[in-house]
Amino acid sequence: MNKLEDSVVENALVQENIQENGWENLWVEYLTQSVVFSTENEKQHAQQLILTLLNAIQNGDSCLPVTSTQAQGLRSLVAFAEKNHLAPFVFEDNLLYLYRYYALEQRLALQVNRLTQQIPKSVDSAAYQTLLKDEFQRQALNMVCEQGLNIITGGPGTGKTYTLARIIAALHHAQPNLKIAMAAPTGKAAQRMQEALQAAFSDATLKEYVTPTLQMLTPMTLHRLLGMGHQGVAKFNLKQPLPYDIVVVDEASMLDLNLATLLFEALPDNARLILLGDANQLASVDVGAVLADLQAVLQAHHVNLKHSRRFSDDAQIGGMAKFIQQADHQTQLKEFEQHVVQPTELQPIVLESVEKDAVQLEYLPQHIKQAELYLQKLWYGFKTYSQAILGYLKQEHGYEEVLKAFDDYRILTAMRYGMFGIQQLNRYMEQQLLQETVLYSQKAGDWYVGRPVIMTENDYQIGLSNGDIGICFWHRTEPQQYEVYFPSLDKWMHATRLPRHIQTAFALTIHKSQGSEFTHTAVVLDNQAQQLLSQELLYTAITRAKKVVSLLVHPQALQCALSIKTKRKSGLIRKIKGKQVCSNLNTKM
Repeated sequence: MNKLEDSVVENALVQENIQENGWENLWVEYLTQSVVFSTENEKQHAQQLILTLLNAIQNGDSCLPVTSTQAQGLRSLVAFAEKNHLAPFVFEDNLLYLYRYYALEQRLALQVNRLTQQIPKSVDSAAYQTLLKDEFQRQALNMVCEQGLNIITGGPGTGKTYTLARIIAALHHAQPNLKIAMAAPTGKAAQRMQEALQAAFSDATLKEYVTPTLQMLTPMTLHRLLGMGHQGVAKFNLKQPLPYDIVVVDEASMLDLNLATLLFEALPDNARLILLGDANQLASVDVGAVLADLQAVLQAHHVNLKHSRRFSDDAQIGGMAKFIQQADHQTQLKEFEQHVVQPTELQPIVLESVEKDAVQLEYLPQHIKQAELYLQKLWYGFKTYSQAILGYLKQEHGYEEVLKAFDDYRILTAMRYGMFGIQQLNRYMEQQLLQETVLYSQKAGDWYVGRPVIMTENDYQIGLSNGDIGICFWHRTEPQQYEVYFPSLDKWMHATRLPRHIQTAFALTIHKSQGSEFTHTAVVLDNQAQQLLSQELLYTAITRAKKVVSLLVHPQALQCALSIKTKRKSGLIRKIKGKQVCSNLNTKM
C-alpha cells in the first residue's frame, strides 16, 4: 500500500471503477474464495465492504466506520479486537481496519504514551524568557523545557522556526552536551529548514547562546535520519534507538502513520521530540493524519502560535488563508471576491516592486478552445529564470543566480494529467525555455541546461530522496556533458546517473510542494480537478507563497475548494486515550 508522494492525486483522476478491475478486485476475489459464505449475495456484500475499505485507504483513511453486523459478514477474514486472533481485517470500536494499519495505530499509540510519561532532565525556562516576546512562543519554550513530547503548530509567518531556534539555543546553553537532530519529510523541506534556522541563529540577540555546534546543525530527511535501507527497513528502531537527546521534525503535517510509527519507536528513553507543523495544511499523502490527531488528543503537549509576522493584518495572502480556514459549505464566490480579491486577468509581476504582498485572480472559461493563451500567462513568472539561464550560458555569472531565480516562482496544480496537469504545464514551460535559449544550448535527449527535475522515489544507491529537486547545468569538467545540482544536499550528480523516473519540475502537484516556499506561486485549478479539491489543498497551495499568489481557476473549482473540508478517518485518538487510561490505572494500582 505504499505510494509515491502524489499518488493520491493520480489515483483519483485515472483510477477506473474500483469494483470492475485493478489489483484490488483480484486481491478481494483471492481473499474470499476460501471463505464459506451462506449465499452468493453474502459473498458479494463482503467483497464490496473490502473494496470500500481499500478505497478509503487510498484516500488516506486508516479505517472505515461500519457496524458489527457488517463486520461479521466478513466471516473468518475479520478479527474482533477483544478476541485477539489474527486475520486480514480487524474490527474495533465500530471501525474496520486492514490489519497493517490497525497494528500501526496500536504501535504508535504505545509510543506516544511512553513519551508522554517520560520526563527528560528539566531546564529552567525562566532564565531564557527574554529571548521571546510573544506569549505563545514563550509557552512553547516552557513546554519543551519540561516535557519529552512537544507539538508546536502555527500558520505561515507565526515564527515556528524562529521560536525553535531560541528553544534549541536555550536547551543547548543549559546542557551543552546535548546531541541534536533536525529532520523533515522531504529534501526540499530539510533545505528550507536549514536556511530558516541559520537565519534565526544569526540574530544578534542569540550571539552568546549560539555555538559553532549549533551553527553546524544540518537538517536531513526522515528517511536518512532513520537509516532507511533498500527494503524500507529502518536501521534505528526500538532495539537500536537514535543516538540523540533532541529530535526536531519540521513539516510534521506530512507524517504518515507508518513513518510516524518508525520515528516514535526509534526515539530513545528520556529524549525530547519537537514536532513543528501546520495542521491546516494537507495531511500526509499516505495513510493517516498524525499531526492533527496528536494535537487533538495531547493538549498539554501542544502550543499553537497565533501571531503572523509574515503577513500583516491587511496582507492579502494572510487574509486569504484566514478566509479559507473560516469557509464552510455555504461559502460563495461572491464572498471570496468581496473579502479577498476581485477577478481580473493575470498580469506579469515585477517582484521587486511588490511592497507587501499581492493576490491576483483570473477565472478560466467553461470551455477552453486554446489553452496556450493561459499557458503563456503562466510562463510570465519564469521570465527571470530564463534570463538567469541565458546569463549562465553566456558566462556572465555562475549557477547561483539560476538557483535564486528558480526559487522565486513555481506553478502548482492539483492534477498530473489534462490541459492544466503537470505533464502539459512542464512540457509547455520547457518549450518556452528552449526557444529562448536555442542560440546557446540545445536539448540532448531529455536533458538541457536549465531543466529542473524532481525525484519521485527514494534511491538509496545514489543518495537521493523522493522530493529532492535539482537543476541541470553544463558539467563542470566534461565539455558537452550535463550535471545536476541538488541545493538541498549541496550535491552534484552526473545526469546519466539519475533514474528514468525523475521528472521535470517547472510545475508541481500541490502535494509535492509541501515543505517548499516560493516568492511567487501560481495556482491552477480546473474543472477536472473538482473531486480532488479541498480547503486544505487550496490553503497549502497559497501558503507556499511569500509575496505573490496568482490564481488561474475555474469558478466551480474554486467554489469546490472553498466548500470542502476533509477529515480523515482514524482510530488513533481513541487508542492513545485508551493507553493513557491503562497507564493511569496501573499507576494507581
